[in-house]
Amino acid sequence: MTSSLVLSSPISRKMLPFRSTSRLLAKPNRPTSSRFLLAPPPPWKVSQLSGKVLVRTSIRDSDTKETDSSSSPLVGEDSAVFEIGEQKILSWVYFSGIVGVVLFILNVAWLDGSPSGLGLGKAFMDSVSGLSDSPEVVMLLLTLIFAVVHSGLASLRDAGEKVMGARAYRVLFAGISLPLAVSTVVYFINHRYDGVQFMAAPGCPWSTSTRVVHNFVSFFPPLSFYLNLLEVAAVDKPKMHLWETGIMRITRHPQMVGQVMWCLAHTLWIGNSVALAASVGLIGHHLFGAWNGDRRLAIRYGEAFEAVKSRTSIVPFSAIIEGRQKLPKDYYKEFLRLPYLSITVLTLLAYYAHR
Repeated sequence: MTSSLVLSSPISRKMLPFRSTSRLLAKPNRPTSSRFLLAPPPPWKVSQLSGKVLVRTSIRDSDTKETDSSSSPLVGEDSAVFEIGEQKILSWVYFSGIVGVVLFILNVAWLDGSPSGLGLGKAFMDSVSGLSDSPEVVMLLLTLIFAVVHSGLASLRDAGEKVMGARAYRVLFAGISLPLAVSTVVYFINHRYDGVQFMAAPGCPWSTSTRVVHNFVSFFPPLSFYLNLLEVAAVDKPKMHLWETGIMRITRHPQMVGQVMWCLAHTLWIGNSVALAASVGLIGHHLFGAWNGDRRLAIRYGEAFEAVKSRTSIVPFSAIIEGRQKLPKDYYKEFLRLPYLSITVLTLLAYYAHR
């Protein structure tokens, strides 16, 4: 009875037997243990829940995946992930349209030397070829021009994207680099048997099968560098990725490794000074690109890149042999993905196209 009367009666200040309302707010409990006072770990640190490890697949994404606690947690991104259910048909329609437009512009503006075309590529080639009568010198000059432009624009990427956006800068980058790359490749194809012959190509019965295997091995790593075609074509917003799985466990710079293998094999196979000049230029460019790529990733990702760098290597299999890279038991599954299967088909087609 008394309690019901109290609850139904209005409360006045005179009825309050305790302190004023300004002191009624409870103070938050402050941790007394020093472990609660530590700063939260970086986003790439691992949290253990229920005996399992939650690992981020991307250092910028909040998505997590479970992995066995005995394996090393991922710091970078899981490469070549392709979920068909998440793909948009319209995005691939845009991709096809962009590729078609780029090829059309490249042909009309750069390759077509007829009166109906601009013939900028021919004018460029004539100007470079006019600097020397030596095909070796011209080959080196073309490679050097491409390397300076390509690596220079890559180094300016962060500043350029702040000014004009990631997609616009990708268009600028590709619009300048692609024509120069095409001219360099075309010149090599047209002059690959010029120059001084210093060794003859072997005529062994097993030479054909050896070339098939080598071309596959040398083409596969460079193509695996372009795992997200929608970003390459700027349909999706281009990002600077910190890949860690797949072929990255074998070598942190697959494009460089594949190009070095290709250059060494073709120099030995063709055996002349033009092939040697092309190989020297391309190997030098990709060695610089490996250093420059690590530098840019270190600037962008800091400690996360240092963690990936500590358990990967530039030299293939080096980190695995040294024990810094522990391959998962089901490592082969990291290659059973559509991007890698597509690369396999393209690699075989590339070989048979220039047999």
